[in-house]
Amino acid sequence: MPHPGNPVTRSLTRVLADVRAQDHPGRVADYIPELSRADPEAFAISAASVSGHTYAAGDSTTLFTIQSISKAFVYALVLSEHGADAVTARVGVEPSGEAFNAVSFDDRGRPHNPLVNAGAIVTTSLVPGASAEERFARIRRGLSAFAGRDLDCDETVAASESATGDRNRALAMLARSSGALTEPVDDVVEAYFRQCALRVDTTDIAVMGATLAGDGINPRTGERVVPPAVARDTLSVMASCGMYDRSGQWLFEVGMPAKSGVGGGIVAVAPGEYGIGVFSPPLDAVGNSARGVATLRTLSQEFGLHLFRHPERPASPVQAIDVEPGGTVVIRLRGMLDFVAAEQVAHLTAYGPETTADATTRVVLDVSAVTASTRVAARLLADVAAELRLQGRDIVLVDPDGVIDIA
Repeated sequence: MPHPGNPVTRSLTRVLADVRAQDHPGRVADYIPELSRADPEAFAISAASVSGHTYAAGDSTTLFTIQSISKAFVYALVLSEHGADAVTARVGVEPSGEAFNAVSFDDRGRPHNPLVNAGAIVTTSLVPGASAEERFARIRRGLSAFAGRDLDCDETVAASESATGDRNRALAMLARSSGALTEPVDDVVEAYFRQCALRVDTTDIAVMGATLAGDGINPRTGERVVPPAVARDTLSVMASCGMYDRSGQWLFEVGMPAKSGVGGGIVAVAPGEYGIGVFSPPLDAVGNSARGVATLRTLSQEFGLHLFRHPERPASPVQAIDVEPGGTVVIRLRGMLDFVAAEQVAHLTAYGPETTADATTRVVLDVSAVTASTRVAARLLADVAAELRLQGRDIVLVDPDGVIDIA
């Protein structure tokens, strides 16, 4: 459950108040009649960490239809089902620079990416199913796994989308004529309409985002929903294509992979850290939630969530260096070992004054305080150990939890 009274929640509440006090003009979507009934004053934000902590402010229990946010997660499902090569044979990964419902196909006859309508319809067609009902059932189970609870469909909204969905049917026909779509058009678009009508709140989409942030593991349930490579590839497409023809400006200003929906929701992801869900129905000129965009811009700036931010100096992985009698040098490491951390250790063992002294014949690498290690970090430390042995020195690893292997 979201924590109601801690500093994170208070910070989110303050951001909502600041954004609400500003003028962010927008209009509630009305091309799907049922969406026009949304309360334009509804405004909410939720955040979910990869550790499973959730926080929420505003109208965070208000349900709304997921709409185009679903595109990113269905894309992840079909990548997991078929693999990237098979999927990219049908749908590209390039930004279209056009509106979400534009006729958007490349010179190979593929929709430009899976996050515009043409591409999303083809992506939905790749979900296995002998009928619209079977295909939607698989989509609902998959998106429920991302959210960590059973999602249901707003059948009234789905019917409204179907009744006004001639443009999407036309896009499906064009995709079929180009060979990108091979399934029956009616089966695919009806599943697509119901996919967009799944009901969520901001905490649901924050958890869905956190599942991608956590390499495909749902922080609410602990279930692996998609493989790490699928989470990475989905975030890559969200970063470049998720905010339609404002995706470049979004990446420049906000710097988080994201996906918006015309129901007023946006999911944004800080990889390895958080999923964030915002909701405010009035949309800007390109179909993104006007207050939602402003909220995430503020969060990115104030919380340091921009994908390309860098600390002034990376945190040192070295907890301490002790020189013992007889020339033994003990290097104690801490925290998470990635390539940057391992490079610092490699440089230290090659050039550090403690380890380059002639008297040093034994180096002890103590990783008792290391929480985890990437594969490349372990490989680099293995090379360090090999180099020390070539120099005629002993290398001893203290690794009681088996975090790395440099044998």
